[in-house]
Amino acid sequence: MSAVEETTREESADEAAFREKARTWLRDNAPTSAVAGTQGVAADPNEATDAVTAAKQFQAKLFDAGLAGLTWPQEYGGQGLTSRHRRIFEEEASPYPLPTGIFIIGFGMCGPTVLEHGTEEQKNRYIAPMLRGDEIWCQLFSEPGAGSDVAGLQARAVETEDGWLLNGQKVWTSGAHYCDYGLVIARTDPDQPKHRGITMFIVDMNAEGVTTRPLRQITGESHFNEVFFEDVHIPRENLVGEVNDGWRCAITTLMNERVSIGSSGGDGDPIEPYVKLLRSRGLEDDPVARDEVASLYVRQRVQRYLGMRLNESLRMGTAPGPLGSVAKLHGSIISQVSSQMGVDLVGLDAVAWEDDEQGADRWAQAVLQSPGSVIAGGTSDIQRNIIGERVLGLPKEPQVDRDLPFRELTVGTQR
Repeated sequence: MSAVEETTREESADEAAFREKARTWLRDNAPTSAVAGTQGVAADPNEATDAVTAAKQFQAKLFDAGLAGLTWPQEYGGQGLTSRHRRIFEEEASPYPLPTGIFIIGFGMCGPTVLEHGTEEQKNRYIAPMLRGDEIWCQLFSEPGAGSDVAGLQARAVETEDGWLLNGQKVWTSGAHYCDYGLVIARTDPDQPKHRGITMFIVDMNAEGVTTRPLRQITGESHFNEVFFEDVHIPRENLVGEVNDGWRCAITTLMNERVSIGSSGGDGDPIEPYVKLLRSRGLEDDPVARDEVASLYVRQRVQRYLGMRLNESLRMGTAPGPLGSVAKLHGSIISQVSSQMGVDLVGLDAVAWEDDEQGADRWAQAVLQSPGSVIAGGTSDIQRNIIGERVLGLPKEPQVDRDLPFRELTVGTQR
């Protein structure tokens, strides 16, 4: 079924009943105004405690009502429903500022990876508490010397009698300062080529030897962190997948990250704020301004259909492949275009405002945050390379270090 057919076909009785259930529950339980610090993937460290508590309480209510993990397997705490049910819930939830942003890494990236590569014991232990919001997860891949080239990571995990000892540093970890668990990849065999000597683990973020330091951004917030591991013990049962096969697990996480980012656009009525700006600035009859807003609307609709295709692929058990990169790249473009358009329409009010003007900094914050969308989930250049190679059939870029033992490479601080 195509994305257009999905939006136009008549709902079944089951779907209509589900819509009414979601609508009624949200009307009675969803907040009508944003809870401070809970909307983004991380809260400011000074607000984190209250924000996390509020988000966990709401997610628990959502789970207990049967409205969390809609498409996840029932045997692990999900509802086993279809992508159509999830779309219905998103439509009904769009008017409400749900405080669920801090769970996006777990739901969009870590959970799917554990479901695909984890043991039965790991699925039974971690998935339901994740869906209920009892435990929040993060992803620990990037390092100071391994950003776009994640496989160049230097964090080391050395095997012991009862597990591994982890040492190293990660950076740009969203929400690490309030997370309970994380998926980390580390070098376990430096004698293998860089993509084949990596292993994935579940790490307890409160374990001895784990130090988290929030990073201050240009927006004044701290969405990201640097995380240090010093002789952190990882139990043997926390191994995800096979030893030295962590890159395959990491690809699953990265692919789901791009899907999560790429499928999140176009929900609700995202064009409405720009239409309001046109009217408030007396530009509703200006042909140039109207054309720009119409162009943004078209981009948003395309993004929505891309997201629906991605979700349908996942529902059918088909890996989305390079479509995730297409959606992620397009979403990054929308973020930049829409934030700049907002500033252009608002004018000087996006540069300076009174202290008591509620939400007056919205457009300034948006344009300051938009460069991050080009990097998160893999830079736009990486997405274009993937599209060029796997969609257009263009030759790969030369990789002279791909088959060399990692210890022979000059990467990061390794000389």
